[in-house]
Parts: sequence; C-alpha cells; structure tokens
Amino acid sequence: MSGGPRNHVIDLARALSVLVVVVFHTLLYRIVLTDAGPTLVPWAAPTWLYPLSWVLMIMPLFFVAGGFAHALTIDRMRREGTSAGHYLASRGRRLIGPLSVFVTFCAVVFSLAAWAGWLDAASELSRLLMQLLWFITTYLGIVVVAPGAVRLHDRFGVLPMLVLAALAAGVDAWSFAVDRHELRYLNLMFVWPLVHQFGIAHQRGWWRRGPVWVPWASILAGAGLVALLVFGFGYPPSSVGFADLPIANIQPPTLAMAALALAQCGVLGLVERTGVLASLPPRVEGALGVLNAVMVSVYLWHIPLIGLVGGVLAVVAVMDPVSAPLVLSPAVLAVGSLLAVAVAVPWLGRLELRMIPPLGPRQDTTLAVLAYGLLAFGTLLVWLTGTVVHPSRPGSTLGVLAIWVGSWIMGRAADRSQQLTRE
Repeated sequence: MSGGPRNHVIDLARALSVLVVVVFHTLLYRIVLTDAGPTLVPWAAPTWLYPLSWVLMIMPLFFVAGGFAHALTIDRMRREGTSAGHYLASRGRRLIGPLSVFVTFCAVVFSLAAWAGWLDAASELSRLLMQLLWFITTYLGIVVVAPGAVRLHDRFGVLPMLVLAALAAGVDAWSFAVDRHELRYLNLMFVWPLVHQFGIAHQRGWWRRGPVWVPWASILAGAGLVALLVFGFGYPPSSVGFADLPIANIQPPTLAMAALALAQCGVLGLVERTGVLASLPPRVEGALGVLNAVMVSVYLWHIPLIGLVGGVLAVVAVMDPVSAPLVLSPAVLAVGSLLAVAVAVPWLGRLELRMIPPLGPRQDTTLAVLAYGLLAFGTLLVWLTGTVVHPSRPGSTLGVLAIWVGSWIMGRAADRSQQLTRE
C-alpha cells in the first residue's frame, strides 16, 4: 500500500488472517500411536466449537485488506497515468518469488518420487498439497478485475455488491438443490470479489467514518445473516470443515463467508475509530511490516512445515512412548509449527526476494499481459492437478511449465529499459 500512512488495522487483520490459518491447520489431524505405528486421524471437532469457528474465521479479512490496498493503488494509478503493463507487472512480479520457489521445490520432490516408481502416490499427495493454491489462483483473478471493481464502486456504490451477493446466493441454491457441493466453486468468482468490494468500500470510509451506527448495523446484519443461512436455510453450521463435516462454508465458499466479512468490516471500522492502532512504536510497526511482506511465504510453506514438525514429533513419540501424550498433543504441534515457520520463512524469504524481478522505469504491456496470463493459468492447473512433471501427467506438467515460463517473461516485462539497452 502506498499513497499515505499505512493503515495498521488493515495490516494487522491481514497478518492475523494468515497466522490463524497456520494454527487451524495444525488442528485438522491428530497423530496417535497404534500397533501399526504413528497414524494420522482426522479431527472431528465437538459441535460446541462450531459457533467459535465463525469467530475465529478471519480469512475473509485478507480479501477485505486486498480491496483496501487495491483502492489505494488504483487511485495512485489514476493520478500518475500508470499503464496496464505497469500495474500487472508490479502486482504479478511480487508473487513470482514465493510462487516459483514453492512450486519448483514441490515439482522437484514429487517428480523425483514419480520417476522413481511412485507415480500415483506422488501425484495424489502433490495434488492434495496444492489445494493451498485456490487462494493464489483466486487472488490473481481479483487483481485483474480490481481496476474495474474500484470504478464500479465509485460509480454505483452498493449496486455491484448486491449483484454479486445475488449471484452467490443463486449458486448456493443450485448447489444445495442438486446436492453437489462442487458447484459452489463457481462462487470463487462471486463471494471473494464481493468481499474484495467490501474492502474498497472500507477504504472509501463506509465503516471508518460517518455515523457510528453504520458499523454496528453491519455487525448485526452480517451475524444475523449467518444465523439465518445456517438455521433457516440449512447451510453448514461451521465456517470450516472437520472430519465429520468435510464440506462447510469456506472451501468452496458460500454466501455465509460474505455475510461474515460484512460483520468483520463493522468490527474493523469500530477498532479504527478508537484510534488504538493509529500510531505504533517503530519496532512494532517494523515487525508488522515484515510479517505482511512474508505472509504469502507463510501461507505457502506452513503445510509442509507442519508435516515436518509432525514427523519429528512422531519419531520422538516412537522412541519414548511414555512421552507420547504430551509430545503428540495439539498444543505442542501448534507451537512447534509456529516456531518452524518463524525460523524457515525468513530464510526462504531471502531466496524468494532474489527471484523477484526488478520493476524498471518502463514496462512492456504485451509481455506483462502474456506473463500474467501464463502465471494465472499455470497456478490454476497446479492447484487442480499438482506439480508432478511426467509424460503421463500432462496437466501438472503443463502447469509447472506455465509458471516457469510466465515468471521468466514477467521479468522481461517488468523492466523494458533493460531489453531496449540489450537491443
């Protein structure tokens, strides 16, 4: 974000949204010792935790923060007359480092396993791990439509939100009517852009300024709509899936996520009005800035790191079965995983930073569009098919290659002056 002092409320919301995801994913499975050795057991949360899942579900805040940041960026573009090439290159190149390093690492590991004879197992495990990329895929799409989204908001206000909400409700109704949850993946085009639209409205002052009843009304309306959808229309009672409730409201998304985001925007507005985070000590502000800078890396690497920590704890438990109840407890896994993330991500961040191409004074718009399209297409394929590079896995092979080629082209597009110098 630029164009003025950083908004610490938004920065904190964005950072917390990723940290909560890390902690939650440590709770999805339990490691237990059986006669066959350490075994993963999916966690079936008690039903009394379902209401709490809505309070702790702050993933929508990341899309709110994205809308807030895009509104500032696009305002600056208007003032400076920035080209589309500059916009796509400046946004796309930031993902090249974390995305290319993560995908390349996974491609090497799983492809070696596939070529060594474990093709099916490597493909399936890779595909499951790459489910994380639903978020990156969705965000890449939102970046493309963000300039139009800001213009629509400035011209029509709440109308685009109502249209997106109606479309999301229609997808939900269709999905529930035919009992096919996969249809709700269409809501990636409606629910998260709607939440992103809330972020634009938040930057424009809808909840931060004006009558104080507005954020309170948003909190009541959002919470009330969630309750109505769950108790009145049969939506899943939890925001996230568990072993006995694998399909809930977050993935694929339902209208309930947008309702939750509406309530959260009200909370953000009330917090900002207090001024409690208006000024932070330099060290705290610096730490918050660093956390925001590496949050994509945290998001991408936390599952492998949780697996690594879980594996180490399982070995310790096997060697000392008496300590197993403590060593394999969810609290130890959560703390260990957070420590692993804190140690590994700064090192990974330095590697990823070297992979981010510099943004020069001039950009090649044609190459930027091509590179961004390849990155988006490759990320979509990898999300759906994994990272195995093998003749019998054309989808994942093409996806990995598209990310590699898109990253290389984006480097050329981001600094056209270097091309002109070489020519």
